[in-house]
Amino acid sequence: MTTLEFNYAISKTSKSLKPFAFRLTKDLEDANDLLQDTLVKAFMNRDKYTDGTNLKAWLYTIMKNTFITNYQRLLRKNTFIDTTDNLHFINSTDSSVENNAYSTFALEDINNAVETLDESYKQPFMMHFSGFKYHEIAQKLKVPIGTVKNRIHIARKELKEKLQVYAY
Repeated sequence: MTTLEFNYAISKTSKSLKPFAFRLTKDLEDANDLLQDTLVKAFMNRDKYTDGTNLKAWLYTIMKNTFITNYQRLLRKNTFIDTTDNLHFINSTDSSVENNAYSTFALEDINNAVETLDESYKQPFMMHFSGFKYHEIAQKLKVPIGTVKNRIHIARKELKEKLQVYAY
């Protein structure tokens, strides 16, 4: 394959590479950069391409490997390595103070929400929360297992609505 034929084949194939680059990077500018890096590598390594093989697959492989290499390089770049002699201060818990205010408020809200449930929903829900299986709850409450599942489902749904402020 001559250089002219190779350039023509790559320019024809490069249009299908852009969506793949976008799927990898999830950003248009990064996708364009990845496409450009891929094409530069393809032109520089033209001698490694074997005539008669799938050019598109070769380009996709170059793009995928370039993306992985760039991603690994980015991870290494963002990794913080402390080279000071005082490494014991990094993980020291002596100077840290734990504040349980948020979890205390959340726990109070959860308990209040559970207490406001109708007794027919609260009892099976709390039993299930305590580790009882559906069939055990059904036997203890003398109701069908389907009723137990339904009541637990309704209790979860009501709690989800009441505690929506904690949804992420």
